[in-house]
Amino acid sequence: MDEDSTRLHQLGYAQELRRTMSAFSNFAVSFTIISILSGCLTLYGFGLDTGGPAAMIWGWPLVGVFVILVGLGMAEVCSSYPTAGGLYYWAAKLAPPRTAAAWSWFTGWFNLIGQVAVTAGIDFGAALFLNAFLDLQFGFSATPGHTILLLAIILAVHGLLNTFGVRLVAILNNVSVWWHLIGVLVIVGVLVFVPGRHQPASFVFGHFVNNTGWGFAPYVFALGLLVAQYTLTGYDASAHMTEETKNAAKAGPRGIVGSILVSLVAGWILLLGLTFAIQDYDGAVNSATGVPPAQIFIDAAGATTGKFLLLIAIGAQLFCGMASVTANSRMIYAFARDGAVPGARLWHRINKRTRTPTNSVWLAAAGALILALPYLWSATAYAAVTSIATVGLYVAYVIPVFLRVRRGEAFERGPWHLGRWGRPVGIVATAWVVVIFVLFMLPQAAPVTVDTFNYTPIAFLVVLGGAAVWWFASARRWFTGPKVQGTTAELEAVEADLRAV
Repeated sequence: MDEDSTRLHQLGYAQELRRTMSAFSNFAVSFTIISILSGCLTLYGFGLDTGGPAAMIWGWPLVGVFVILVGLGMAEVCSSYPTAGGLYYWAAKLAPPRTAAAWSWFTGWFNLIGQVAVTAGIDFGAALFLNAFLDLQFGFSATPGHTILLLAIILAVHGLLNTFGVRLVAILNNVSVWWHLIGVLVIVGVLVFVPGRHQPASFVFGHFVNNTGWGFAPYVFALGLLVAQYTLTGYDASAHMTEETKNAAKAGPRGIVGSILVSLVAGWILLLGLTFAIQDYDGAVNSATGVPPAQIFIDAAGATTGKFLLLIAIGAQLFCGMASVTANSRMIYAFARDGAVPGARLWHRINKRTRTPTNSVWLAAAGALILALPYLWSATAYAAVTSIATVGLYVAYVIPVFLRVRRGEAFERGPWHLGRWGRPVGIVATAWVVVIFVLFMLPQAAPVTVDTFNYTPIAFLVVLGGAAVWWFASARRWFTGPKVQGTTAELEAVEADLRAV
């Protein structure tokens, strides 16, 4: 029994998953899911219409400050409770005993819908960019039907990798870090040195664009913050992977904070390089490829080099989607382990050969595909998916942080903590999430029609409304929060059974 397994037993769980992940690999999963080459680039077209360069360039560091505070608050709690359940487990342990089960239940469901939506958003972005490349290279037109077909194929590949290529996935997550960092340097380097002209600094830092139909500029600027806020999500993966990470009480928190900091710096460099290189603003916005960054690459560096840069971005997005399916499946596995997902026994089942939750992998992939299907009827569906991911994840992120603030000095710190800064950090982080929860539920374009409607509130109403009905009708009588799997002897018996395979 090492220290990690002993702590997991204290939290009530057997060491069912294989604990082979290093601190760097834990960081790599979160950094890969944040994926600046996915979030920044896939929502860049949204940003061009919603505030333009000024909103994106200044919005990035503004949002970044608050994201760091949210991440610090999460990291402190992660150090105390390093388990795959992550957020909903933390909520159960930090809430008052009488309401702990309810806090845990709704935190878990916010996390679940956010995880599925972020997987949908990432792989949808990959499909969108891949469709643009296939259109440029082979004439495979960029239509909604083709994009959804590519999305289904990508999700199937990611499901297969997470089912049969578990060791390969771990290697690819490490490779992904360097792909992202080197990829940003290559893209920015080309966009700096190849184009014959660049936009002036006054354009990059001061040009405001409003193609939303709304007349109030501050509201449009605020909507444009979605580019940064959506990109800087997914770092809870470091918490969900703690049962597979060595020295988890320190490596998990460091993975959360480190992935945010590195992404902030690299992402701002990417946004600056891309915006300075714009040759034809309207041409990028209305690109036939449906992907403004692809048009900027081609306009700035020529067709061949532009397509090469596009392939770098597609590779990063595919890495990102693969890691997102991994993290999503671990959350589903943990939530099902505690009986909170319909068909819990099926989704909690472990593949004894690979020691991974194979069934949860496919539930994550199928849920992501279903959530993206409205794109067949509405061009604004992708922005709505990103809003669902952002709101769902950040509410789940901040609930345990808020409960930790309420605990005050009664909070039992782990080896990685914020000391006296824990409460003020948590208060500011909570206030910020309240703001964005309201903001990203609001209409993003005017006039509001069937084609421009933000269906984020509807998605939340369906999923969380269903969870609420289930809670009051049934679950409140039997869901007591995270379950204890057994005594120490029983947990060791489970582990011995798995080792024997």
